[in-house]
Amino acid sequence: MNYRPYTTAILAMTADGKIADYQRSAARFSSKNDQIHLEQQISLADGVLFGASTLRAYGTTLAVSNSQLLQARIERSQLPQPVQIVVSASGNLDPGWSFFQQPIPRWLLTVPSGAKRWRSQNGFERILIVPSTVENNSAINWVSTLMQLKKLDLDKLAILGGGELIASLLAVDLIDELWLTICPIIFGGNAPTPVGGSGFLQSQSKKLKLLEVQQIEQELFLHYQVEQGLGTRN
Repeated sequence: MNYRPYTTAILAMTADGKIADYQRSAARFSSKNDQIHLEQQISLADGVLFGASTLRAYGTTLAVSNSQLLQARIERSQLPQPVQIVVSASGNLDPGWSFFQQPIPRWLLTVPSGAKRWRSQNGFERILIVPSTVENNSAINWVSTLMQLKKLDLDKLAILGGGELIASLLAVDLIDELWLTICPIIFGGNAPTPVGGSGFLQSQSKKLKLLEVQQIEQELFLHYQVEQGLGTRN
């Protein structure tokens, strides 16, 4: 029996590999086709995992609204909406964001210090206090965390970023698949990429297996399987 959820990262980037411009403005360069693709992938998941910086950039998240996708969820015995899980070690989130008015289940994933901010206010149906790493009290232990999410009946997770979250999960081999949309635009400069963090040495790079390629108008949709190592599924 698998000990953790199956994970699919769903990302979009410019033709030169950026997810935002050099001022780190909220990315709005993908097309309607990419939004449709994103909603389709989200609709398959039991939970959607994203970092606090991603939420701060937009103030909202993408709910499933397509009637056919909603019906398919019912037929699969899933909740009408996947659980939206915000990752924030600090818990520093603005309760005035539109996110907190959306008709979706909301969970906060944090460490003990971050949970203190939300003990006296509403906003999340569940606050998951997860273990930190031995090296850093504010860094989440992702292996233990995903085991905990599995026990809460989240069998499939969609991972939306940002780059630091993606890097943290890749570092311990906890991403199974990757959907990457390449958009016909170039930003250049010192702008963030889909995978942040300190980077991997060439000898420790993450290997991908191309499963399919789709072209819709001017965008390419690349579907990869991520080769597993340290954090392989049982």
